[in-house]
Amino acid sequence: MESCDLGGRQRGPIWHRKPGPAARRGVIVNIIHSVKGYHSKTIRFLNVAFDSSGDSLLAGDHQGNIYVFDLNGNRFNLVQRTMQACTALAFNLRRKTEFLVALADYSVKCFDTETKELVSWMRGHDSSVSSISVHGSGRYAITTSTDTAQLWDLDTFQRKRKLNVRQSVGIQKVFFLPLSNTILSCFKDNSVFAWEFDTLHCKYQLPTPVEGSVLLYKVFAVTRDGRIFVAGGKSNHLHLWCLESKQLIRIIQMPAKVRAVRHLEFLPDSFDGGSNQVLGVLSQDNIMRFIHIETCKLLFDIGSPEEGISTAATSPNGRYIASVMENGSLNLYSVQALTQEGDKPPPPVFKAVEDWSKCTSEANKLTMRVTSGTSEQPWKSKGSKIETRLLKLQVNTSLENKENELPGGLNKKRLQALLKGFGEYPAKYRMFVWRSLLQLPENHLAFSSLIDKGTHSAFVNIQNEYPIKSRKLLRVLQRTLSALAHWSAIFAETPYIPLLAFPFVKLFQNNQLICFEVVATVVVNFCQHWFEYFPNPPVNILSMMENVLAHHDKELLQHLIKYNVTSQVYAWPLLETLFSEVLTREEWLKVFDNIFSNHPSYFLMIVVAYIICSRAPLLHCNQTGDFEYFFHHRNNLDINVVIKEAYHLMEATPLDIHPQRMLDDFIPLTKGQYPVFNKYPKFIVDYQTQERERIRQDEIEYLRERQLAHELEAKAQEWKAEDEAWYRKQELLQEAEEQRRKMLLEEEEKLAEQRQRLAAVKRELKVQELQFLDASRRRFLKYQQDQRQMELKRLDDEIARKASMREQETAATVQDVEVRRMELESQRQLFEQHLIKDQEAVTKGMKEEVDARQRRVDLEDHLVQRLMEIGREENQKAQIVAEENLAKAEQKCIGTDWRLQALHKLRRGDQDREKRYEEIAKLLHDNRVKEAELLKAMREAEEKKWEEVIQKKAQLEEEQKAAAAADEHRKQFLEDKMKDALEMAEKLQREDGYFERLRDLKAGRTERGVELQQVPRSGNVCLNDLSASESASHMSLDRRREELACQERELMAEVRRLRLKLTSQARTRHPPTRFQATKWTP
Repeated sequence: MESCDLGGRQRGPIWHRKPGPAARRGVIVNIIHSVKGYHSKTIRFLNVAFDSSGDSLLAGDHQGNIYVFDLNGNRFNLVQRTMQACTALAFNLRRKTEFLVALADYSVKCFDTETKELVSWMRGHDSSVSSISVHGSGRYAITTSTDTAQLWDLDTFQRKRKLNVRQSVGIQKVFFLPLSNTILSCFKDNSVFAWEFDTLHCKYQLPTPVEGSVLLYKVFAVTRDGRIFVAGGKSNHLHLWCLESKQLIRIIQMPAKVRAVRHLEFLPDSFDGGSNQVLGVLSQDNIMRFIHIETCKLLFDIGSPEEGISTAATSPNGRYIASVMENGSLNLYSVQALTQEGDKPPPPVFKAVEDWSKCTSEANKLTMRVTSGTSEQPWKSKGSKIETRLLKLQVNTSLENKENELPGGLNKKRLQALLKGFGEYPAKYRMFVWRSLLQLPENHLAFSSLIDKGTHSAFVNIQNEYPIKSRKLLRVLQRTLSALAHWSAIFAETPYIPLLAFPFVKLFQNNQLICFEVVATVVVNFCQHWFEYFPNPPVNILSMMENVLAHHDKELLQHLIKYNVTSQVYAWPLLETLFSEVLTREEWLKVFDNIFSNHPSYFLMIVVAYIICSRAPLLHCNQTGDFEYFFHHRNNLDINVVIKEAYHLMEATPLDIHPQRMLDDFIPLTKGQYPVFNKYPKFIVDYQTQERERIRQDEIEYLRERQLAHELEAKAQEWKAEDEAWYRKQELLQEAEEQRRKMLLEEEEKLAEQRQRLAAVKRELKVQELQFLDASRRRFLKYQQDQRQMELKRLDDEIARKASMREQETAATVQDVEVRRMELESQRQLFEQHLIKDQEAVTKGMKEEVDARQRRVDLEDHLVQRLMEIGREENQKAQIVAEENLAKAEQKCIGTDWRLQALHKLRRGDQDREKRYEEIAKLLHDNRVKEAELLKAMREAEEKKWEEVIQKKAQLEEEQKAAAAADEHRKQFLEDKMKDALEMAEKLQREDGYFERLRDLKAGRTERGVELQQVPRSGNVCLNDLSASESASHMSLDRRREELACQERELMAEVRRLRLKLTSQARTRHPPTRFQATKWTP
């Protein structure tokens, strides 16, 4: 068992040589942390945790030292000193280099293994944290203590939620279920709740266990797929729950030795899909037993009463088990080795029943007996050897002849005689002779089965180590070596097997079967005992050769020893390359003609002969490099002398040091199937095979990652090019956009200037229009006043003239007329004053309304400015029309009053007034036509640019229609009132005969219908046209006058009331537009 003492080191290797699967009890390494000094002591490990890959291990001791053990890289590293004991660890965070550690001060810290810096410090617990559970995404973690469980966000390291319980209940453990967003909480009252992670709402609660059960849950475990939940406590029973059905599916009873369960851990398997079947149960006797939960079979166990386990953790990949021992050390187990031990037959019974001392003595006796037997069997005495040979010669002469007979009708003795005579076999028949001498079986089926297994993993990249120019030769070499490796695993691990096989591959490259069998025959017979000390050179063979060299040339051996040149320098290079480096092709063929024709020991003798024949240059060498160069390169040496010297050594070497005594006779390959070749330390080869396989897998993984890195790099380059192209395109687009924006800004500035000029022009036009309307109205009013003054003057002159003419006749009438004139003058002035006041009031109200409307329009948003301008123009137009209609109505009222007052006075100037009225009507008509044209042009421009305000226009048109309807109604009302007034005046005329010209006035009004709709009418009656009936009594005239004045006042009052009513209805029907205030809400 490998042991690693961390001591005061902060980094270093975990093991110097990783044990194989056959390690004792599956323990790969035992890790301790001892402190040497005046008082030597061992620092106890407390907790251990694997990362998500299972190849790194995190361990913390009671002094706060946190170590990371890289199992693949065989390195450990001290990543943190917290100076206080750790109570829990977690190493499966989303950021692979970070880990969580719970400390004795009830806090949880996050550190980085690479920078060794503190990432975050989380506080909030009032007692020690017993467990840390990390979500499958690695973003969230739950820390559990006896009184609370807290959920943390590992991106911000902020606490999200906190689970509090009553002190009487207590929390056992809270953890995430794998492969789900469910949190499982286990309490001390055996209640188990499942919570939804996102909302933290309770999903379900497991029902109460079997009635009468005294099992109090203490420890828990869940399979990797989150389906099976196991609970245990102070009992030898385990409860298995199915979390999908929320039912207790099985109760497992552990052996009677188990009285309480301290820890539960599922052992993952690569092929179970997360539904783990092997459960590790750590009991009170500090032994962790692994059972199969379906068959309830005990598979294996770890720990013992002497070496008890405190806690344990399994790697997610199912390869390792890390356990903290009771003595404070840390054991790392190989699951593969444990399962292999579990599959072995049970140990002999005597280990359990016999006395230890007795067993030890018997074992010692057995060991001694075996040792003596093995030493006596191969080392036979000289006499016995000779005696055996004599026995064979005397008794079995026919058997020797049979052995010398070779396939193809050849005889070995005759071939040896031919070889001694000519020194070599004919080149034309050499291959045939070799096949006969080696007695190749030509097992086609067996060889095909080896070839069908494909290229062995050890020789996949042989071209990198041996770059051969000929692809055919390389392919034949690869196939031959692969067949040898499939035949016996030792050849896949032997580094010199390509050098040994290459000469034969080059000779027999056209016949791969013969090539393989020749190499296999050479290995079986001429390379005997080569692999017993694998991976080291065959020390036993080299020792035999050194003994022979010492016997025949002691001086040369002393010279080699003097310069520390061992047999691994002067003999092993010749053996492992089969002389292919130091001989030419013809020399090599001649040498192997002799090797194949003699005993396998001849091969060793020819190596010694080559060294002895080279003694002259070797005695002149005094550097180790010179010796190494000599035995790896061709030398000026006669090969025939070497061959003769080898035969001399075969005959002159004593039997006690002769290699023939240690080597077996030639044994050909068996027919049908090749023999089993297992003469090597199997455990070393198996370990190297595993290591090679692991290295191959690592290399494949590295190549895959490198390929992936290349692909990512290519993609990154492609993305970079795309990004650069995109950025260039965006720059071009931005430049184009900037140019367009500048052009738009310039156009907008020009448009704004044009709009400003247009607005200025509109304002000027509007001001001019208002000034023109105001001037026209004032001029018209002045004209009316002048006309009325002139008419009054003429009437006064006429009245004065007539009064002077009739003064004598009608003095009393003149006085009455003068009085009437004065009354009319006062009434006229009063009416003019009222008219001016009403007109000023109306004008002031309209101006105020226009100003108010203008202020509201100015306060509107710039987006609806154009729309409100249209509305303002329409409103202004409607106001102008309303003012004109009101002025018309007022003028009509004035005209009516004037006609009623001056019906008998105004006759003469009717034609002139009509002409003037026609001119004014024409002027007003032209004004309206211009306004209509301007409005039409504005509407056309608005329709082109503001299509979205159609609805508003429709609303404004409806308002205009309503205003027009109101004007029509008001006009109709005034006309009706005028009609009533005229009818009453006509009635008065019929009654008194005083207003005889009223019919003519009505007829003239009917004939001038169109023109007089726009121009206020005045009476056509002159005071000079008085008939003879005017001589009625003054009492009747005064009474009629009083009635007429009363009716006039009533009519004016009714007109004012109607006007106020219409104004209030219009305001109610079309209230001013108001905008609600906008308020931003978060």
